[in-house]
Amino acid sequence: MPLPLKEICSIVGKKHLSTAPEDLHCYSFDASKMQFRPEAVAFPGSAAEISEIVKLANRERFALYPRGSGSGMVGACLARDGGLVVVTNRLNRIIEIDADNMVAVVEPGVVTGDFQKASAKVGLLYPPDPASLPFSTMGGNVAMCSGGPRAVKYGVTRDYILGLEVVLPTGDIVRTGTRTMKGVVGYDLTRLMTGSEGTLGIFTSITVRLVPAPESVRTLTAVFPKIDDAARAVAEILKNRIIPSTMELMDQATIQAVENYLHAGLPADAEAIMLIEVDGPDIVLDGQLEKIGQICQSCGASRIDAARTEPEREKLWQARRSISPALGRIKPGKINEDVTVPRSKIPALVRAIRDLADKYNLIIVCFGHAGDGNIHTNIMLDRKNPDEAKRAAKAVEELFKIVLDLHGTLSGEHGIGIAKSPFIEMEVGPGGLEAMRRIKQALDPLNIMNPGKMFVPDRSFLEGDFG
Repeated sequence: MPLPLKEICSIVGKKHLSTAPEDLHCYSFDASKMQFRPEAVAFPGSAAEISEIVKLANRERFALYPRGSGSGMVGACLARDGGLVVVTNRLNRIIEIDADNMVAVVEPGVVTGDFQKASAKVGLLYPPDPASLPFSTMGGNVAMCSGGPRAVKYGVTRDYILGLEVVLPTGDIVRTGTRTMKGVVGYDLTRLMTGSEGTLGIFTSITVRLVPAPESVRTLTAVFPKIDDAARAVAEILKNRIIPSTMELMDQATIQAVENYLHAGLPADAEAIMLIEVDGPDIVLDGQLEKIGQICQSCGASRIDAARTEPEREKLWQARRSISPALGRIKPGKINEDVTVPRSKIPALVRAIRDLADKYNLIIVCFGHAGDGNIHTNIMLDRKNPDEAKRAAKAVEELFKIVLDLHGTLSGEHGIGIAKSPFIEMEVGPGGLEAMRRIKQALDPLNIMNPGKMFVPDRSFLEGDFG
């Protein structure tokens, strides 16, 4: 049945509804590079308009797909079964930054990086820092419970969400949570909605807590001939009561790829490079940086480079920021899995990944957030090579089994969406998956809100010819 375009147009206005082929194309994909064409795209300007769209969808039985900037990695916002994409980028106001209570209220279309800059102007910090923060939106970050390098010290998105205004799949508008640090009235609907990937509602307002911005930042890199020593250094730093804001790791394959791209003199024979940052009062940071350097050396680091000025810091970050373009020179496509294991299990994970690469004759590159065990595992491939794609798909499934055996999780920050939907039961079990399905059914009895995600095994990401 075709969409009731006249009725949708009467809600949002002709200017804010499109069926133009170029718009349908632009909103048919996200960073996963999967592609599913919607029937139309709507750009509502208020919670009331979204509520009316949702009520219409219930009456006419068409699917809705909430969407921010489309920066997600797992296809969570894609129109898998046709229907209407609901884009929230017109709801882009920073409604309030309450510096006294360190609370802010934003709309879902606010770009995360812009919100961080606005908070910094009043001496506050919104810590979640996904790599996409220059263009990803707050609504998408909440929907996927995004993380980032600072998670080791500051946590992830859910740790900063105090309350939400949400249009439920029935069209009802509800408000969850509080503006206070404490609040234990009823079920924690805020936590339920955070990370729900657009399957339980559409956010129209987000209340977040902020923290004081750190006075200063110090950075160093440490080169380790053995990756086990790098993991040991992470544990020793934390045992010494130092909580870095960032602890990033590059494995040997990543180092070699970046060196081939930058020609910066990186030690291509090293098994790991760690980039470590501390932030806080200026008076203590030099001492912390010196102590971290000593710990790294005692754990086997062969080289330490410290930065105390912003230009020096930017130079140390250059290698980390060059990973993505460097990988693009290896293969035209990749499968980027954000698996996470206990920090002490990182060496075992990396060794197992090396074995996978050999077993399936693949190039697999690992880097990520060593401080919280979140290792981005990039299986490089050409999807137009059917044999290579099949080998990569087998490697992914085996990788997930390895991660769970190491007491880890299939996703630290990207979510499930379509890409990981065939494997969610491996982690949560049949009982856990059924409980989630019942919650979805209770809130969305007609299954109109982002159908075909999380609970429906879909191998499009592993078997599709794209990217």
